[in-house]
Amino acid sequence: MQRFSNPVLMKELKLRFRAFKSFSGLMFYLFLLFIFVGGFLSVFTQFTGTGFFRPSESFIMFAVISVLQMALVMFITPGLTAGAISSEREKQTLNILLTTTQTSIQIIIGKLLSSIAFLILLLIAGLPLYSIVFLFGGVSPSQLITIFLFYLVTVVAIGSIGIMFSTITKKTIVSMIATYGAMIFIGAVTAFFFFVGWQLDNIPGNTPTPPIGGSTPNSPITYFWAAINPGALMLTILYPPLENELSNITGISIPIWITYLIFYSLVTVLCLWIAIRKLRANMKHNR
Repeated sequence: MQRFSNPVLMKELKLRFRAFKSFSGLMFYLFLLFIFVGGFLSVFTQFTGTGFFRPSESFIMFAVISVLQMALVMFITPGLTAGAISSEREKQTLNILLTTTQTSIQIIIGKLLSSIAFLILLLIAGLPLYSIVFLFGGVSPSQLITIFLFYLVTVVAIGSIGIMFSTITKKTIVSMIATYGAMIFIGAVTAFFFFVGWQLDNIPGNTPTPPIGGSTPNSPITYFWAAINPGALMLTILYPPLENELSNITGISIPIWITYLIFYSLVTVLCLWIAIRKLRANMKHNR
């Protein structure tokens, strides 16, 4: 068991979960979700005068809560991970940490898992609000499980990107700017490229001649931008017919969740590998 122990992870968990700002952040996070759910229920039950809540309206609330929670997670994750290593460097405690018996892998993984643990706490704390949706129907448990698995993959990938920038940069502010820039690229720029590719594919002069049988010509670049966009995957989870519509647009029938999982798994491994290699780069250079 000692081989698998990680003192860095234990220390980070104790410091993070004992800090007042962690629980104040959790309270603020739940307060935002509570305001939205309460307002949504009030609008559809009292202000309309119907006095009941239809399953279709319940699904709309579930969809909006899921998108809102994804946006909050993507906004919070860089703030938790972008300063994991750079803050130690700024406080001049990184060299002390590197002189311990902990390996670079233990340090990087410990920092990452402590941040992910807090984010998982945020997601679990929001489950009671999701339970309200199940009271009115319209949502299957499999959709909820799929959404949370999507959150987990996304959080790990974003956390790895933040850890990487925190390791290769000397200032926390620079690391946070770079990480949030990566989030803007993942969330907004990829969507922009998808719509640009879609429009270019629909230009008559640029549209290739369909093959025999009338099937849609392949557009792998357009498919790739949609497959790595968290919003696109979220929409296909919430509205499965959109998956078929995307296949008709790009001509590629591979479910985007497969490409999303492969791509962000590779991103996670690459970012962690860079962070582990660069953590002691200056020490090796000085030697």
